[in-house]
Amino acid sequence: MNLDTVWSWLIPLLVGVICALLGYLWGKGRREVIGSSSQLKALEDENTKLKADLEVCHTKLATASAPKITTPVSPLVSSGTRTVFDAGAAKAAFGKRIKQDDLKIVEGIGPKIEGLFHNFDIKTWETLSEATVDKCQEVLNSGGKRYRIHDPSSWPMQGKMAYEGKWKELVKWQDEHKAGKF
Repeated sequence: MNLDTVWSWLIPLLVGVICALLGYLWGKGRREVIGSSSQLKALEDENTKLKADLEVCHTKLATASAPKITTPVSPLVSSGTRTVFDAGAAKAAFGKRIKQDDLKIVEGIGPKIEGLFHNFDIKTWETLSEATVDKCQEVLNSGGKRYRIHDPSSWPMQGKMAYEGKWKELVKWQDEHKAGKF
């Protein structure tokens, strides 16, 4: 075996071993190890606190409602307030244009039933929300036998959601309760 041949493979081998050893030592010195249980416990406590804070934020977000802008119902009435109708929010929730105080957005009320309610001076979501279920049934009974099949038990509640501008909640409720029945 030639001496040049031995050095030609021995030198790269020695350089590799030395580089590996230096890399190991350099990495070991720069590595930050969380070895103590007190550091680990502190990090676990912080993680638990952050998770609890996140849960509180999710709860607040789910229960929070946008601030209501109110304006007097009439300049003569100073004590009563009315929620301002937001047509954009209603359209976003329903996917179609909604007119203020349109009783037909209530699940179960169509044009003819809306006319019956108008005859009883129930022309707004607010007055519908204040009506009792018995009053709604009286309105239906005034239309004859063909209107008695309708169930008005949820109509005041739906009217209240519309009056208060709770469009997403109303759409969700209507999706979950087809035909407006509880």
